[in-house]
Amino acid sequence: MADDNKTPLDTISKIKALRKKELSTDALVQGIFDGNKAMLAKAITLLESKRVDHSEKANAVIEKCLSRPTNSIRLGITGVPGVGKSSFIETLGKTLTDKGNKVAVLAVDPTSSLSKGSILGDKTRMETLAKDPNAFIRPSPSGTSLGGVAQKTRESIMLCEAAGYNVILVETVGVGQSEIAVHSMVDFFLLLKLSGAGDELQGIKRGIMEMADAIAINKADGSNLEHAELAMTEFSRALHLYPPKVNGWTPKVMKCSAVENTGIKDIWDMVQDFVEHNKENGFFEKNRQQQNKNWFLQTVDECIRQFFHQKETFKTEQAKLLAEIEEHKISPFYAAKLLLDKITKEL
Repeated sequence: MADDNKTPLDTISKIKALRKKELSTDALVQGIFDGNKAMLAKAITLLESKRVDHSEKANAVIEKCLSRPTNSIRLGITGVPGVGKSSFIETLGKTLTDKGNKVAVLAVDPTSSLSKGSILGDKTRMETLAKDPNAFIRPSPSGTSLGGVAQKTRESIMLCEAAGYNVILVETVGVGQSEIAVHSMVDFFLLLKLSGAGDELQGIKRGIMEMADAIAINKADGSNLEHAELAMTEFSRALHLYPPKVNGWTPKVMKCSAVENTGIKDIWDMVQDFVEHNKENGFFEKNRQQQNKNWFLQTVDECIRQFFHQKETFKTEQAKLLAEIEEHKISPFYAAKLLLDKITKEL
């Protein structure tokens, strides 16, 4: 018999208690292997936590997840704000889930340098995809990380793969030509562009253009279609200025409309051709190995930075030298050298 005295508040309290409940490493790993979205989200939250015990637990989860065989495609999607990344990803994501794929979207939102907060509104912008049972959307703050990705994006990719997601879409902040870190963690790097936005001449500049495996002119619909075709021609010419890629792939320029769902399937077909091309020549596995090396080196850098900042001597000396810099008693460059010299002598 149902409990007539039970109120919705009781249910809400139980849900909150369950969320706060500390789960064992094995329980989290099993939940991830079972494709449980809540468990996957909990594991990523552990990754992003600054607490030492959370970090240790997250590392244990990752190590256990490494045993899970995966066959995924990692696709990085970048472009300036307003180019339509979220709309493009939602349309692409739905196209893929309709074909039976499991899609994970790791969307990175800019973190305010003043308030330290992020909107994390990608689930709102991708409302249809967010409701898809074969899709997982995880917005994360970029924090202090440069390169348009969150600090734990690489680890999150591995957890999503362990959960059975065979297509990982990484949406980056979109901060311009310096946004290249995503290139070191994905198999295919797609650059979204707009026509008629003064972007065509950017094609002659090195940087993010040089790393793109393909360029997609988004919002190619209505009266903008003619401009999109012109932009395709301009960007195709620009790509010829770059040396051939080491994997032998020739970057493509295509047009699409996320709103009208045109050109999206063609872009995915191209991504699959790229993956097949790279697997045949051995570059796919070689690139994955390089991704792991980059992950290791960048993690070492991050650990060293945290190690120094956690030492009391570092904090004390840093405060002292900052005061001297403000009073113009010492240059910032020499102060940095003195600080590192003092700390390293204590090791």
